[in-house]
Amino acid sequence: MARAFRRKGQRYVAAFDEMERGVVAGLLEQTRDIVAPTDAGEPPVANPDAFDDIVAGVSVGAEDHVASAEELADRDPALERLLPTAHRGDEKVAAEFRRLTEHDLRDRKAANLTVAIEALRGAEGDRLELTRKQADAVVVALTDARLVLGERLGLKTDEDALALDRLVANLDPEDPVVYAASFYDFLTWMQESLTTALLGRGLFH
Repeated sequence: MARAFRRKGQRYVAAFDEMERGVVAGLLEQTRDIVAPTDAGEPPVANPDAFDDIVAGVSVGAEDHVASAEELADRDPALERLLPTAHRGDEKVAAEFRRLTEHDLRDRKAANLTVAIEALRGAEGDRLELTRKQADAVVVALTDARLVLGERLGLKTDEDALALDRLVANLDPEDPVVYAASFYDFLTWMQESLTTALLGRGLFH
């Protein structure tokens, strides 16, 4: 059973069993598949993971490739949540800013997700112990994964969240939407737990 993060000296410690860590790491890996830059024209790599129906991959945004209007229209909506436009009032300015900055931003996000994934995959037993650098990476990575799941679940407002709660209450427990909603809740709890520890509340020594 998962136990919340606490600060212990210079480390941030929690308890997650292998299955729980595997679920979170799998979602982070698929989030990385969405955000990581790819070479122009390179097809997306098939991902056989069971969560693939929830978090799909995308292949746009290469370093020397300017996405066409058709490609932008076809790209995964979750990518727009991860990389929101910087200039909503001027499409030309927004497109130019994206052309100049998107590859580097995607590369940084992918690298951060890799740090978080390696921390989760490298844990031994049920103890997850993070350095400050790893903890910072995990918090940001969980934000990105929640944005992707939130997009998949249609969560944009508080009303959407309430509507999802009502829907889940009436669905079969084995329905994929129920699983996705439970993953979203777990990521939210994990992120809040680690953020609280990073802010210095609930410490033990």
